[in-house]
Amino acid sequence: MKNVVIIGGGYGGMNALHQLIDHDLPKDVQITVVDRNPYHSLKTEFYAIAAGTKSDKEVRIDFPVHEQVHYVFGEVTEIDTENEQIHMEEKIIPYDYLLIGLGCEDNYHGIQGAKEYTDSVQTIQRARQASIKVNNLPAYKQVSVVGAGLSGIEVASEIRESRPDLNIRLLDRGSSVLSAFDDKVQSYVEDWFHRNDVHILHHSNVELVAEGIFYNNGEGIESDVIIWTAGVRPHYLVRNLPFEKDRHEKIVVNDFYQVPTKPNVYIVGDCCASPFSPSAQLAGVQGEHVGAILATVLKGEIPRKPKEIKLKGQLGSLGKSDGFGSMYHKPVTGLLPRLAKSGVLWLNKRH
Repeated sequence: MKNVVIIGGGYGGMNALHQLIDHDLPKDVQITVVDRNPYHSLKTEFYAIAAGTKSDKEVRIDFPVHEQVHYVFGEVTEIDTENEQIHMEEKIIPYDYLLIGLGCEDNYHGIQGAKEYTDSVQTIQRARQASIKVNNLPAYKQVSVVGAGLSGIEVASEIRESRPDLNIRLLDRGSSVLSAFDDKVQSYVEDWFHRNDVHILHHSNVELVAEGIFYNNGEGIESDVIIWTAGVRPHYLVRNLPFEKDRHEKIVVNDFYQVPTKPNVYIVGDCCASPFSPSAQLAGVQGEHVGAILATVLKGEIPRKPKEIKLKGQLGSLGKSDGFGSMYHKPVTGLLPRLAKSGVLWLNKRH
């Protein structure tokens, strides 16, 4: 019996699993999926959970049912690649082939108090906690969002639409929000925040966070809720693995997503070194590639090198009826990218 273990039920892990199922698994293969939750969740929608505009039900998808696939739910405590075992609190799972898709977690950049005193949208549990805090605030209280990348923009705009009675502040490290996007997109989004009374603090540098206050460029600024969206890094279990990593702490892999020194270990998504920025779209494409590669290997065949990744673009929302992004390398703003994002979400649910 060949034991395949997939750690992480996110976009990469799930797309790989669907590929394996669709490629007619050999009867001597058993797949174990390990995740902390008994469902796949759409991480790109966690900002709406935090704002209170979507319920859990809208961002959860049941895992596929298959006679050769079973699930273990709980926290992984160690990935032992030397002895080829996954350690959990009350269980050890051996593997012959391992796919790691644990995703990312917040990067606090060593800032004192940031982890302890800010909220997050990196997991559905933490997004729920942020939602409770935000939506229990009395009118005119202050919410501060640290980080003006895609996540920060969506969190701040969705809370503005959900709670027009609150004061919203967005901290941007640069001179314009969304530094990774086209100038047209940056200007459009900045104008949206100005029109909707969201205060942007450019050239921000958060140095310390404490209960109800953060220090930005030496100035103490009070805030009732502080949500951290200022960067991510690979899951800590992945950072602890004894493999070569790039400057972003992601594991370096070969053309087949294998760890060169451990070819039975595959890496996907935010844990995998890539020339592309981390995204659900990238993780999904990598998952499809890995699933097809692993399906071929399990049949005793030699896999083909996967095609070059070509991403279609990136989309973001500004509430329910406005948006922004890039589609096939062209900047787009307004209702079209918002509708396109809703369409992508619908397709993900159908898949």
